[in-house]
Amino acid sequence: MSIKVQRILNIAMVLISLSTVPLMGLQNIKRFLPVSILIGVIEVMNALIGNKRKWWVFYNKPNSYLFNEFPFNIGVFLVISLWLMKWSYGNFIKFILFNAIGNAFFAYPFAKFARKIKYFTLVRMNHLQFFFYFFSKVFFFYGFQYLFEKYKKPN
Repeated sequence: MSIKVQRILNIAMVLISLSTVPLMGLQNIKRFLPVSILIGVIEVMNALIGNKRKWWVFYNKPNSYLFNEFPFNIGVFLVISLWLMKWSYGNFIKFILFNAIGNAFFAYPFAKFARKIKYFTLVRMNHLQFFFYFFSKVFFFYGFQYLFEKYKKPN
């Protein structure tokens, strides 16, 4: 994949994802955005570690967080986390199931497709480990939201 195509794909990924946020409703955005941002910050740190340890490699240069992982974090992951919370918060089993399905899709068919089009590839991590890399954060995500709701001040 050329750098130009990757830039277009990155921009499209972010814009398409963020364009769905207004459909969620302002109340849901206010309710779930703080925890989604917190998980996003944790994911930034994990992505920097993963990049340094070569858990995955993006084919095109520059090999920087901003060019490679950032579009996933600010676009797809942030927005999907908001939608998953909206659809399933309050039902832990449903939340876990939705996240397992989403993470499995990203770890298996999407990661294989990304390798095929030379976007990124897993290097020191297999698909199952990649799945658990994402899935392990699901419990923190739900727990943070639970604590946030428990201790937030009423309006």
